[in-house]
Formats: sequence, C-alpha cells, structure tokens
Amino acid sequence: MSEVPLKPLGKEDIRKLELSLILGTLLRPDVMDAIRKAEDKLTWLDSLIIAAGALARERAGYSLGKIAEELGRTESTIRNHLTGRTEAGRLVKETYDNLVKAGGRLELEVLPGGKEVEELRAKVSELEEKLKKVKETLSSLLQSL
Repeated sequence: MSEVPLKPLGKEDIRKLELSLILGTLLRPDVMDAIRKAEDKLTWLDSLIIAAGALARERAGYSLGKIAEELGRTESTIRNHLTGRTEAGRLVKETYDNLVKAGGRLELEVLPGGKEVEELRAKVSELEEKLKKVKETLSSLLQSL
C-alpha cells in the first residue's frame, strides 16, 4: 500500500486513512484474538469501523457534529471513540499512532512471525519427505504384484 495520508485533505484521503486504520487494527494479533472471543462479533467490528471513520474525519478537520451525521451515530458515541473511552477508539488510536511513527506506511503482518513460519516449513518438508518414501514403497509394492 502506498503512503497513507495522516492529515486527509479530501474524501479520497479520508477513505484511504479510514481503510488503513480498519485494516491496521483488525489484522493485529491481539485484536483478532479479541474478535474470536467476542460474543457479539458484529457489534465489535461495527465499533472498530465507526472509530476508524471518526478518527479519519477528525484528522481531516471535521466537526464532531459532522462526523456523527456522516457516520450515523450520536455525538456522544463519536466523542467516546475519539477520546479513547471505548476499546475500539483506543485500538484505532494506537493504529494511527503507529502509522505516524512509520511515516504513513502501513505495515501488516498477515503471516505468523519468523520462528513460527520456519517451524511450519520444517514440518512441511518433513511430511513431504515421508510422503515421498510412502510413494516409493507403494510403487515398489505395485511392481511386485
């Protein structure tokens, strides 16, 4: 993904920042675990999406009223997200802070960390070797028959 606009200047920039905040927050391992454990996943996801939309619009200079109107929520809900009083608001703010530290570059780790990947590759390699031996034995047995 190209550089994310940290101070959106128009609707397109707002959408880019909003999408980056949503993806950057949703794909965090701690957030994925929390969503898996959440009883009401749709409410949880909705809160994250609203918090991301609110923060993107706030960074673009929108008023609280305009943000609430665009997102179809009360000013109180938007204020709670923006001040970090909600879990979703806090998580989205952390994602934004990480974007700022990275200079607007969104870095997502979709696969598990390096050690886990190496362990999985070793296991796959081991299983491929076993499969090769089984195939050879099966081929040998079929030729004997």
